[in-house]
Amino acid sequence: MEVLFHVYLFVVGATFGSFYNVVGLRIPAGESIVTPRSNCQTCKRTLTWKELIPVVSYVVQRGHCKKCASYISVKYPLFELATASLFSLSPIIVGWSMELVVALVFVSMLIIITISDLETMLIPDKVLLFFLVPLILLRVIEPLPNWWDSLAGAAFGFLLFLLLAILSKGGMGGGDIKLMAVVGLVLGFSGTLLTIFLSSFLGAVFGIIGLITGKLKRKHPIPFGPFIALGAILSYYFYDPILDWYVNLLLNGGF
Repeated sequence: MEVLFHVYLFVVGATFGSFYNVVGLRIPAGESIVTPRSNCQTCKRTLTWKELIPVVSYVVQRGHCKKCASYISVKYPLFELATASLFSLSPIIVGWSMELVVALVFVSMLIIITISDLETMLIPDKVLLFFLVPLILLRVIEPLPNWWDSLAGAAFGFLLFLLLAILSKGGMGGGDIKLMAVVGLVLGFSGTLLTIFLSSFLGAVFGIIGLITGKLKRKHPIPFGPFIALGAILSYYFYDPILDWYVNLLLNGGF
């Protein structure tokens, strides 16, 4: 029976992931997330329900529009699959409790802001505010072990990134600052600290690889929101294993 629940969450996650693609693209553009219906970005044809089945439609159509044969970005099915996988795996990691609701809401926000930041270099306030209220309520209902930890995490994340923005003279966006406050609310102080470390590390690795391969140029801006999101997901789900690995690494004198 539990397997069926995981399958159900996978299907629900894929469906929501498809919707999050729409939200992440339309909200920054000031467009409605309800109308018009999804259409091909090239020929503008309204898509049929058969073309909107998460992941499956992309595979069946081999990544191309049925009418004009234009290329469909692989990012759409990847985000659908990512959402589905995180929804399905969440009960295994956090259990069947109220924390599961926190996980699903948190993942939903991070997926949307990642899509938005990758496409538009913006993290919309509307998205953050929409998720802030339920996450505050959920942290009241399902608090961290120390009730003040959420406040400390939110304050630390916000103030540190605000300081970085000031020192870098705009190098850190306002959306990133506000996002870290919401992340801190969910993860608490130590989880936020790990998120900052992981996101910075991942961003640095991506930047170095981009410069070496020529895909990026020096002083070329890259969205940092996706790295915050990935760092936050790793911190939320795998905080203890990561911390244990790091401590063992230090005690054993390195790799």
